[in-house]
Amino acid sequence: MNIFSPTLAIVSQKGPTIMLASGKRFDLLDPSGSDFDIDDVAHGLAHVCRYAGQCRKFYSVAEHSILVSETVADFAYEALLHDAAEAFIGDITRPLKQLLPDYKAIEADIEEAINERFGLSKAAKPVIKEADLRVLAAEQMQVMAPECADWAVEAGIAPADITVRGLLPQQAKAEFLRRFSDLRP
Repeated sequence: MNIFSPTLAIVSQKGPTIMLASGKRFDLLDPSGSDFDIDDVAHGLAHVCRYAGQCRKFYSVAEHSILVSETVADFAYEALLHDAAEAFIGDITRPLKQLLPDYKAIEADIEEAINERFGLSKAAKPVIKEADLRVLAAEQMQVMAPECADWAVEAGIAPADITVRGLLPQQAKAEFLRRFSDLRP
């Protein structure tokens, strides 16, 4: 039974769902049972701005994911999809995430569904984490307020050799899908 609430603008099936740009529905409490594909992921990531939009120019999670993927020697496929859950739940800042334990559980379930759907290796996590931090340090120097990336110097993290281009959503989606096609096992 579908229940529509104009106040919440959600349709509930098994759990709260969101309508994807493709017309499919994504159930936040049953991500594995939801019908989604790489186009849905690419579209969502291309339209989500990093840093809660508080950067000097638009910078999508899709472009970030491409850069992390290009930074690693191994696990480039997994690196491309490391933030894929954000296609469905947005890019929540770390300080806010720490205040939302339910959010973190939902995110973990979505990540697991993505891992299963696309056959991602869990062994990739430490490699991707290091690359993600290096890209984070470099991108913050390029798109955030001055001194935002001082934490990286203090932590001894060498910024990745990347250039943030500020791709428009359509460009970011196309490049993300092209990289996915090149890397998919």
